[in-house]
Amino acid sequence: MDVTQVSATLEGPNYRVLLDDGHHTWLGDEPASLGGGDRGPTPFALLLSSLGTCTAITVRMYAERKGWPLERIEVKLAFSTSADGSTIDREVAVFGALDDTQRERLLQIANACPVHKVLSKPIEIRTTAADVTA
Repeated sequence: MDVTQVSATLEGPNYRVLLDDGHHTWLGDEPASLGGGDRGPTPFALLLSSLGTCTAITVRMYAERKGWPLERIEVKLAFSTSADGSTIDREVAVFGALDDTQRERLLQIANACPVHKVLSKPIEIRTTAADVTA
């Protein structure tokens, strides 16, 4: 079983969160209109960026394995919520000298990205309290 770990630390002003995966660090925040410092993407923008990154990489890997002339991929995502639940709209544009069959297959492959699969199934989130006694 693969385990990916990220730590999220909030201290100091506003809602700026330092994220760290052991190799990279980045910020998450809220816009000023919600009391944040607007120093990084919102939590939902970070969620969408995970899906967009995974989609683009998965499509590129498939095209490379097939030797198809894929030059560029653009993935646009939007997140919305309603009383019935949440919706992610994803638009995938593939560029290059691809025929219609190849383009259609690449759109199908977008649904095979691992993050898409995780978000499409029920997710269990287990929360435990950390021992912070000094």
